[in-house]
Parts: sequence; structure tokens; C-alpha cells
Amino acid sequence: MPSDHVSFEQIGPFRYRIRRSGRSDMRTDGIMFLNEALAKKLEVDESPKQVANVATLPGIVGNSLAMPDMHWGYGFPIGGVAAFDVNEGVISPGGVGYDINCGVSLTRTAFHLNEVKPKLAQLVNRFFERIPTGVGSHGALKVSKSDFEQVIVNGANWAVKQGLIPEADRLHMEDEGCLDGADPDAVSDRARERGFDQIGTLGAGNHFVELQVVEQIFDEKTAAAFGLFLGQICIMVHSGSRGFGYQVCTEYLPVMDKAANKYGISLPDRQLACAPVGSNEGKRYFAAMKCAANYAWVNRLVMKHHAAKVMVEVMQASEERCGIRLVYDVCHNIAKIEEHLVDGKLRRVCVHRKGATRSLPADHPLVPEAYRHVGQPVLIPGDMGRASYVLVGAETALAESFGSAPHGAGRLMSRHQGLKLMRGDDVRAKLAEQGIIVQARSKATLAEEQPDVYKDVEEVVKVAAGAGLAKPVARLKPLGAIKG
Repeated sequence: MPSDHVSFEQIGPFRYRIRRSGRSDMRTDGIMFLNEALAKKLEVDESPKQVANVATLPGIVGNSLAMPDMHWGYGFPIGGVAAFDVNEGVISPGGVGYDINCGVSLTRTAFHLNEVKPKLAQLVNRFFERIPTGVGSHGALKVSKSDFEQVIVNGANWAVKQGLIPEADRLHMEDEGCLDGADPDAVSDRARERGFDQIGTLGAGNHFVELQVVEQIFDEKTAAAFGLFLGQICIMVHSGSRGFGYQVCTEYLPVMDKAANKYGISLPDRQLACAPVGSNEGKRYFAAMKCAANYAWVNRLVMKHHAAKVMVEVMQASEERCGIRLVYDVCHNIAKIEEHLVDGKLRRVCVHRKGATRSLPADHPLVPEAYRHVGQPVLIPGDMGRASYVLVGAETALAESFGSAPHGAGRLMSRHQGLKLMRGDDVRAKLAEQGIIVQARSKATLAEEQPDVYKDVEEVVKVAAGAGLAKPVARLKPLGAIKG
């Protein structure tokens, strides 16, 4: 069994390396995108060991990677990125995570802060009434069993047909809000039961719906392309596939554990359970994962739909006056078959992004047509008390990180440590002093998710920009949020 201690060295600006020569079972180096401040925080975090563990998996191409928001996760580190050859490599639920397609959407409005400020408390309270939050929350959208099947197969296409979003919003989503090849037969009845009445619900933990204001713009041209302006009110939604995705992951982990033994795959950690991409087990997991990904997109779209309705009601304005449009929706926990240039050759690979988001530059064919001249929006949320960022994809990301960038601030402390740090009521009061209104189903959630349990998003963005993974476009300040 490899030692818990993994040494790493700085090899250039914002880049640290775990040498493959340090362990006999590593097939490639580990590269972590960090600065000195973030690297120091890894002294009490075992995620570098997980970066090294991922580097042992069969068929890995390029390096085993970690984003600046990296921290300990299940199997793969959160913030981990790895690509595997489709013919020789593997697919691993640990490289996707339990919350399949946990992600973030950003919706812009036509309102300026001055217009919304007098009604801020009313808006947050109404969001909290309208969007179910907390563990096991349900009831935001009633669907038939046949509709549920359409949700998990067709994703955002279903939402358009139901009139929940306009077609233009679907076109402003990663993969247009649907992964082809989702197979309901690969999903259990138990997973369906858990997900059936949770569409449009926030859940608990770090998920949120947040009102934000654009307080700084770094790139005028790109901000204009994204429809952003100074003082503008935006809505950010962070959630995933809820109990449905969790059940899919739970059920496939033992399947993949047996598959690893069957195909003679040696694992340094059983949490890396995996199967060859082209095996029956690999194909079935992939098909079930796609169902959960499609579900997650619809889940966020329904919450965005309810938030938009609240804006219309509280602001007493027409939908046209509100100017509510989806800027973009990104995945955080996903595996995808993509083409990337590896050692000078174009290869089809299965890219795992766990706590990482895609970052594609201008003129890339997978960037929505409306943004192709500038690049793909990259969304990096902060915590309840600090800013979130909109960035844009960069060429360096394609060359060095399989088109990937960080997904958020990244945890610094466990939820248990958060509970010891400050009580929920005190967190609410502290945020109120900053002018931030927070509603939560549980005081414990406020304590567990307080700003101090997260890394400073400013440091994460500094590394993302400095390493060329994405370029800052705008900084968004939190005004009010709802939590589980």
C-alpha cells in the first residue's frame, strides 16, 4: 500500500508536480495548479495522495490533474481531472462523484441594484417559499412517470417542450443540457423513487440559490457578449441530481469494484473502483450517469424558472421588462467522451471532471454560437459571504488541463469543524452585518457552510487566471441566498 505522504515540488508559476518516479505504480505525473498560499493548505489534506492514486489507473493519458480548489474526496480528489483512452482506459464513479452533474447556472436580469435593493428581503423570502430546500426536499414540480423518463433521456429538451424555458436558454447550456446515450434501463427503480418528486429542489449542503450584483468587470468585450453590466442583478443556482444521482453512484460502485477484479485492474484505493470504458459494466454506468446528468440540468432549470417567476411577481414587472435570460449552465461532476490533442496526436478520451468545470476558448465548436467569438463562460461560485466569478475559457486549458478550470472556492474545513467554529445564528448575523440576507432550512447548514470553512475564492481565481486555465470577466457580490 502506498505511503500516505506524497511529496510535490514547484515546477513553474502556479504549477506543482508529483513525480511518477516517486511511486512504482504511477503511470504518469500528477500536476496541481496552485500558488504558495493554497499549496500550504495541503499540508493537512491528503488530496495530493489521491492525485497520485489516480495516476495509477490503466489507460490514463496526459497527467493526473488537480485544480486550485482541490481537497479530499471519494477516490478522486475534489478538483480532480483525468482523461483515459477510450480503448485502453477506464471509467470510474469516483471520478464523477455521488452528486452527478452537480453544477451551476447563472441567470441575468435587466434590473439594476438600485431597483432591487428595497425589495431584497422580499425576494429572498419568496425564493425560500417557492423553492424546496433541505435534505429530502420534494414537491417543486409534479411529473408523470412517463414524463420522468423523458426528463432523464432528453434533459433540457423536455424543459423546452414543457414551456419551462425558452429555446435560447437551452442553447446557452453545456452540451445544450442533454447527454445523448442516456439509457433508463441502466437505472434502478430505487433511483427513480428517490428522484421522482425531487425535480426543482435545492437539497442541502453547499447548494444554494443566490441573488448577486455585478460589482466589477475585467473584460468589457466578453462581459457584453455574456449580457453583463455593472450594477446588474443576477441569479446563481448551485445544485445537482439530488437523491437520483446519489443512488445511481451508490449502486454502481460495487458493480465497478467487481469489474476491477474481473478485468485484473490493481487499485491503490478501492474507492477508485472502475471498469474499462468499452466494457459492459463501463457502458452501463456511463448510460446511467447520463440519465442523472440530464436530470440535474432539468432540476436547475426548474429552480431558475421559479426564481424568474418570483422576480416577475415581486418586482411587479412583465417578463420582458425583467429581461431574465440564462447566461450559462456548467457541469462540475461528470465524465465525457471528448477529443483532445495529446502528445501531438488527436485522441478520443473519457475526461473525468470531479469538482472541475469545462473551459473552452474562442472558436471551439462546443462553445455556444452566441459566445463562440469570445469563448465559453466559466462560472466559479464563492461562499455565502464572498464573491463569485464569471470567467471565460482559455487556450492554455485545452493544452494543459483537457479544457478544465476550477469549480468553486473549495472546502478548507469539514462540516463537523464548521459546527464547532460558529453557531448558525451567529453566521446569519455576521452575514447580515455585511448586508447579505440568508434563509436556511437548518441552522446547522449555516454553520457547516459558513464562509470560513472555504478557501478564499480570490486565491482560486488568481491561480486559474495565472495558470491560463480561464480569464476573469466579472466579479459578482452576494446580496442574498437560500440554503438547505
